[in-house]
Formats: sequence, C-alpha cells, structure tokens
Amino acid sequence: MTVPEPTQVYDLYHMARRRLEDGDPAAAAALLQQAVAQEPEQASLHEALGRALFAAGRPADAKRHFQRALDLDPTDDYAHYGVGRCYERQGRLPEARKFYRLAVALAPRADYTAALDRVDARAG
Repeated sequence: MTVPEPTQVYDLYHMARRRLEDGDPAAAAALLQQAVAQEPEQASLHEALGRALFAAGRPADAKRHFQRALDLDPTDDYAHYGVGRCYERQGRLPEARKFYRLAVALAPRADYTAALDRVDARAG
C-alpha cells in the first residue's frame, strides 16, 4: 500500500468545499469519501464529509461521520452540532439537545444557540 501524497487529500478537500459552496453536496461527498479513504484518522475530513452528507439529505450517514470526527477529536464543536442536527432531523429531541448543549459549551455561536433554543421550545 502506498502512502498518499498530502496534496492529494488537500486537493480533494478543497475541491469538495468548492462543490459544497456551489450547491452540489453529492459531488462534495464523493470527493470527501476519497479523502477519508486516504486519511481515515483525520477528524476534519470526517466532519466535512458529515456536512456534505447532511446537505445531500443523508442524515444517518452524516451522523456516522460526525460521530467519527468526535471519536478522533471530542472538542470539535461543529461535529457536536452536526450530530445534534441529525438527531433533530429524526425527531430525537433529547439526544439533539445533548449535542447542541455541548456545541454551545465549546463555542457559543449564534447558530448553535438558535438550534438549542429551537429544540428546547419544541420539547417543551
């Protein structure tokens, strides 16, 4: 097995980000799957793949990659937020709340706080 050139993964990551920004999350996910295959222990790649999969309407697959990102980096605030979004999409509000709270604790961003407030309001 050959070790991938760092620029290959870097290029895949940046091409995927452009695809995601251009509104093509499926293409972004395909590129990021290649990058993850080359660098499976990179939390940032799993997080990015989770973002793309969620945007492509595949929350179960997205959650798996957000969880993997958290396994590799438990302080990844966006991965906590991403897991929360996946749970919220499934209607699993207590689980979503837990992950949103962690995201807010790590980085009190407006979008994280709004998500937590939204789930709190829905859950009563």
